[in-house]
Amino acid sequence: MKDKIEKIILGIDPGTTIMGFGLIKVVGKQMQFMQLNELQLKKYDDHYLKLKLIFERTIELIDSHNPDEIAIEAPFFGKNVQSMLKLGRAQGVAMAAGLSRQIPITEYSPKKIKMAITGNGNASKEQVAKMLQSLLSLKELPKNLDSTDGLAAAVCHFYNSGKVEIGKSYTGWAAFVKQNEDRIK
Repeated sequence: MKDKIEKIILGIDPGTTIMGFGLIKVVGKQMQFMQLNELQLKKYDDHYLKLKLIFERTIELIDSHNPDEIAIEAPFFGKNVQSMLKLGRAQGVAMAAGLSRQIPITEYSPKKIKMAITGNGNASKEQVAKMLQSLLSLKELPKNLDSTDGLAAAVCHFYNSGKVEIGKSYTGWAAFVKQNEDRIK
């Protein structure tokens, strides 16, 4: 008899005000809800302290849940360059935490995540949260929907596993550098 394939996926919605995250366990072809939560960073004024806390919380999640893969929401391109820079840094430190533990990371655009969950790339946070509630039999939804955005990244990754074309994947620092040589120079 074949063993059931089990893996844990950590989904992260990076942010410098709130970092949302969710964990699912995949057993065979079924997903099971594990956890969703958020890291509140509003009370901190120091941007570097926020980045340190994002890194530490991501490491803590990795060490306590041992995810096999990480799915992260890529920052969307907005009009405010400073906001984009801060979001990119938040995403970068979360990715660095995963890479430091040799965990493969895949990033997905917000549109791709929404499309995977609801079938509509322009769905609202509330629509995504309601669909996740239905898919994973969640009793109630959190007040802030940043944690459901993190969970949505994990579920999107589950739906895209095994497909040839997914988001950008990195298996370690060397792979990240090689795939981003043009951005690093």
